[in-house]
Amino acid sequence: MPHFWNDPTVMIELTASWRVLLAAIFGLALGLERSIAGKHAGMRTYALVAAGSALFTVVGTIASYQLSMFSGINPLQIAASIVIGIGFIGSGLAAFRSEPVVELTTSAGIFVVAAIGMAAGYGLQMLALCVTIMSIVIFSALSRVENDIKDRFGSSARVKEIIE
Repeated sequence: MPHFWNDPTVMIELTASWRVLLAAIFGLALGLERSIAGKHAGMRTYALVAAGSALFTVVGTIASYQLSMFSGINPLQIAASIVIGIGFIGSGLAAFRSEPVVELTTSAGIFVVAAIGMAAGYGLQMLALCVTIMSIVIFSALSRVENDIKDRFGSSARVKEIIE
């Protein structure tokens, strides 16, 4: 175990995890505004899409470096193909289900889990683990926070104030 923290790959993955977390926080901030405005895509959806996008970017960057010694291998093409495929799945979920609010967040979660799978596939296990934990927190804890904020500041709260 003492050698674990001395491994430069682990430190690279922890730095990448920090970048993904920052992206999620930035996405959460934008989603907060959308939640207050009463839009379907809110805090969780924005946080997950930002996290997934950052993870795809980080994994592609790290994988490009790791595989740079092999000619003819471009991990960014692999990432692009995964993103396109997951985009079709996610849009299908959001477009053809009866509960679009729930399905937008589910689609964003599928987007992130695809990026997590890609990170694990490239051997970036610490990064995949950190983003998995972060995504679970986004799904569970932020659901309650988002609903409380919508109740307090959202468009339906403003209507109640005007009526009273």
